[in-house]
Formats: sequence, C-alpha cells, structure tokens
Amino acid sequence: MNTQTKKSGFSVRDIAYVAMYLALFFVLDWLSNALPLFRMPQGGTLGLGTVALLMASYQLGWKLGLLTSMLSVLLQFVTGQMYLLGFVQFLLDYFIAFSVYGIACLFPNYKWFYSGVLITNLIRFISSTLSGVFFYEVTLAGSLAYQASYMVPTLILDLIMIPLLVRALGPRFFRNVKAS
Repeated sequence: MNTQTKKSGFSVRDIAYVAMYLALFFVLDWLSNALPLFRMPQGGTLGLGTVALLMASYQLGWKLGLLTSMLSVLLQFVTGQMYLLGFVQFLLDYFIAFSVYGIACLFPNYKWFYSGVLITNLIRFISSTLSGVFFYEVTLAGSLAYQASYMVPTLILDLIMIPLLVRALGPRFFRNVKAS
C-alpha cells in the first residue's frame, strides 16, 4: 500500500511526525507556561516548545517544518496562551515569531553550531521587540531588555539541545541536517 497521498504530497508518516511534533510542542509550551522560570509578567517564557519546532525543521525539512511551526501558532490560540491587540501584533508576536522556526534547516550547520537555531531565534527576537515598541508602547531599549530576558535563555537552550538531540538520534532520523 502506498502511504503517499495524491493531493497533498505528504505521506502518512509525514503527517504522523507533524502531529508528534505538535504534541511535543504543546506539552513543552504548557510546561514552560506552568513553571515560573523566566516567565515575564507581560508574556514571554523560556521557550521549551521551540525545541520541538526546531527538531521538526531539521528532521522533516523546511516545508513540513514550516507547516508544523504555523500549526503551533494555532495550538497557542486554542489553549488560550495568546494576548491579542490586533492583526499586526498577532503577526509579530505569534505568526512570524513561531513560524520562522520551521525554516531553521535552510541555514548551514558547522559541526556543533546550528546557524539556523541562531538565525530563527534572532528573527523571533526582532519581531517581538518591534511588537513591544509599536503595540506595548515601550522604548526600544526597554523592549530589547524585556525580550532578551527570556529569549537569550531560549537561544542558549536551543543551541545546546538541538545538536545534542540530532547527534543522539542520528543521521537516519535527521536526514535534513547538513553539517559542514
């Protein structure tokens, strides 16, 4: 039996992996919101869920990684973890900030350094900082400091966990990892 679907081009295995990464994101995101560690009063926490989104990108490639990351935004909406002030704020704080993790695999890796982890976290940091300036009426310096308080620990976590997980699970699992 062919597991490839004709219309979407996604196999049953692909859909199962997307569902697995979304479930992992959901649990890790819930955990990071439940723990007071790096939890900010106006939103923002240590991004445990970003590990699942980055893993999806590195294992499934950018198309399915992007799909997984975009669906994670929907999960955040369904679970009530969003604070919405308008469409552009939603784009900056949620859609861009989380969807970007899906393209991490497009950037080169250098042995233990995954530039996609750094670049995607940097894009999220910039997007959230702009939201702070434009929608929360915070100065640029204030927004930079606020976002850095939880984004720097998230970046460090991702920079450590992704190479460890890729190495532990092996190249057969992460076939989209290109190391130099």
